[in-house]
Amino acid sequence: MAIVDVFNGDADGICALLQLRLDTPRKSELVTGVKRDIELLARVDAQSGDEITVLDISFEKNRSHLERVLAQGAEVFYIDHHAAGVIPEHAGLTTLIDTDPNICTSLLVDQHLGGKYRAWAVTAAFGDNMNQSAEQAAKQLSLSANELEVLKTLGICINYNGYGSAIEDLHFPPDQLYLELASYSTPFDFIADSQSAYKKLHDGYYDDLSLAEQVAVECANECAAVIILPDEIWSRRISGVYGNQLANQYPERAHAILSHHLKGGYVVSVRAPLSNKTGADELCKEFPSGGGRKGAAGINQLPVDQLDRFIARLNHRYKVNPSQG
Repeated sequence: MAIVDVFNGDADGICALLQLRLDTPRKSELVTGVKRDIELLARVDAQSGDEITVLDISFEKNRSHLERVLAQGAEVFYIDHHAAGVIPEHAGLTTLIDTDPNICTSLLVDQHLGGKYRAWAVTAAFGDNMNQSAEQAAKQLSLSANELEVLKTLGICINYNGYGSAIEDLHFPPDQLYLELASYSTPFDFIADSQSAYKKLHDGYYDDLSLAEQVAVECANECAAVIILPDEIWSRRISGVYGNQLANQYPERAHAILSHHLKGGYVVSVRAPLSNKTGADELCKEFPSGGGRKGAAGINQLPVDQLDRFIARLNHRYKVNPSQG
């Protein structure tokens, strides 16, 4: 019997698995990748009796792979907050799925475990730019304002590490970062250890953010803004978390951050306005390789000749006449 943990390589996926394995330590095969590597179940070849945990990847995008794994006789525990579609009934499938825009996978795991490792869930929620949800969950921890800010920065840094077109773009492969974090029972222990990976993540994030902030806005109006980052490795790393920062700075405005895909076209990160966390998934699904959730979504490879159409659809979705941009 094999035990397999399949998880998104961002803060939410990593921290969700951390909580589960702190609660129930198990030696498992780790299946993960860059944040945009969504169809992770395609890599799993199951056998009867295998136990597979799936965290923070779209049920909808993995449906055919899930059906295959279940048919092979595996038992699957699936926890996620992305669009799911119709969830099939199967004796081997247990799900914990909630697509509310204010909940993430790590908060679902936190509920499942009764808050036993809540500091990691709070870290993940901050990383997913769910600041209000993170602060609400943290209330029972009686943290100081400084401690809360520490968890926020860590969540952002872990999330930042997941972005890139390939593993080579990242500071740490997500499975390696998970194993680094798994040595610590709390986020504060990880940060306090001078030998931990935290300094590399922290310094890398702020260096890349400084470069992003120097890039001119491609087009903007009161309801939407588009920024195209240069064709550099740092651009692919910072794209998603930079979109989160802009969303916090301009909560009434939608944002699209584009970086160059290694195989041509653009990788697109869309953030709905924080004041109206809807429609990002629907917008991105209008384009091949698009998907996500209501408040934050993306397109894995937008063809160059579709850029103008994308900008027009972004403006239309958030009620702005493109001629005003």
